[in-house]
Amino acid sequence: MKIFFLEKSIPFCSNDLNSGLLGGTEKTLINITNELAKNKNLEIKVFNLCYNKEVINNVEWNNINNFNNSVFADVIIAFSDINLFNNFKSKKKFLWSHSIQNLEKFIRKKQLLSYLKHKPVLILEGEFHFKNRSFVTSFFGKKILKLAPDYEFISESIDVDFIPPKNCIFTTKSDRNLNLLLNAWERIFLSNKNAKLYINPPFNLNQNQSNQNIFLREKGSKQKLISDLKNSRLMLVPGHKGEVYCLAAEEARELCIPIVTLGYGSLYERVIHNKTGFIAKNIDEFIYYSHKLLNDDNLYLQIRKNLYNLRNSRNFSHVAKDLLKLIIN
Repeated sequence: MKIFFLEKSIPFCSNDLNSGLLGGTEKTLINITNELAKNKNLEIKVFNLCYNKEVINNVEWNNINNFNNSVFADVIIAFSDINLFNNFKSKKKFLWSHSIQNLEKFIRKKQLLSYLKHKPVLILEGEFHFKNRSFVTSFFGKKILKLAPDYEFISESIDVDFIPPKNCIFTTKSDRNLNLLLNAWERIFLSNKNAKLYINPPFNLNQNQSNQNIFLREKGSKQKLISDLKNSRLMLVPGHKGEVYCLAAEEARELCIPIVTLGYGSLYERVIHNKTGFIAKNIDEFIYYSHKLLNDDNLYLQIRKNLYNLRNSRNFSHVAKDLLKLIIN
């Protein structure tokens, strides 16, 4: 079976997986294709903005702007952009959505006619994504495919009895309600003057925020991210209405880092309240739970042990198997 993946965000290939420069969408593409390519009955090709044509881990990477449009696939999976189907031929077509697709967005991005022409089945990444999809955008079918963190997070050794310093961390994009978190941090910091908050660059911190022990992380390799997470006591992430999965939270959870969230978007799917972290109903609760986990070592260790017992419950071998079932059925 020939399966083609189409994607057109930034230039990258499989060799960039551990660079620390990729987002969740790009890492998902690499992980799912690498896993599928282990099946000798499958021929896996990626067409994206990679610079050179090359075969990595039995996956053929091609520049999408330099392809032969006479090539035929059994299955084509386009990431987010329906117009990518226009120059490819296949028996089955799937649109893997990484955001809240709606009719207005389809029209604005000039994808509606392509959608009606190609009739793709929509792949969604969870319950929140499923519930908030537009009916029109899933008219030709919809399927849920749950994701997983990278193998490096799963295989990393964890000391379940370790209590990290009072470092809090936010590793998702700044447009995912970082300002809401920074406002809450003012109150968290008042009663936890030795606590620190690390956020992802780029972001311009003012002097007042710097005085509240807010620091920009030094971005680097995936191993650098793992090290930063393991040295953190909490992940503080409010969530966002446009967040359909939040890989950052899944990575923290796999490394046994308790999460405090407001549950916006899909964040309520990443946390089991009072077991792997806390889902606050409002800012006051968000601040309360953050303070509690920063200062109550017994509670912290119990949450950490709960997370440890749930480790490696899902990896990309499971995701690949589920995707194949989805395609065949």
